[in-house]
Amino acid sequence: MGIIDHISDMFEVTSTRKSKRKPMQTVEIKVKMDCDGCERKVTNAVSSIKGVKSVDVSRKQSRVTVIGNVEPNKVLKKVQNTGKKAEFWPYVEYNLVSYPYAPGVYDKKAPSGYVRDVPQAFQIVPNTPTHTLTSMFSDENPNACSIM
Repeated sequence: MGIIDHISDMFEVTSTRKSKRKPMQTVEIKVKMDCDGCERKVTNAVSSIKGVKSVDVSRKQSRVTVIGNVEPNKVLKKVQNTGKKAEFWPYVEYNLVSYPYAPGVYDKKAPSGYVRDVPQAFQIVPNTPTHTLTSMFSDENPNACSIM
């Protein structure tokens, strides 16, 4: 039985094909839509992509949200092929940002409750009064109290 097992292992056919399934993700795109026709055109274009589970279009916010096993760049290209100017959603919610009025963050064209997603909004700038006061007392370092 040892020789037969060895020979059968030599001629065994194994599949080396690996599945390249895309992960489930949410893609948000900013698209200017003026009417029902624009909205329908974008919805139909995005719905035709293989792997799309759901499409949510908000004309008031100029926002298209696509959920599914899709590539973000493929979705963006498909929307741009409709003739609309499109870009990835450049905004974050106002209450998630440390500095909403930093230069380049506040955008008058943003929907209400949103600001532009830039690094200046999230970073803590050293030697600012708020950073100095918050680092004066630290639970992480018991020797950081500068008053005592």
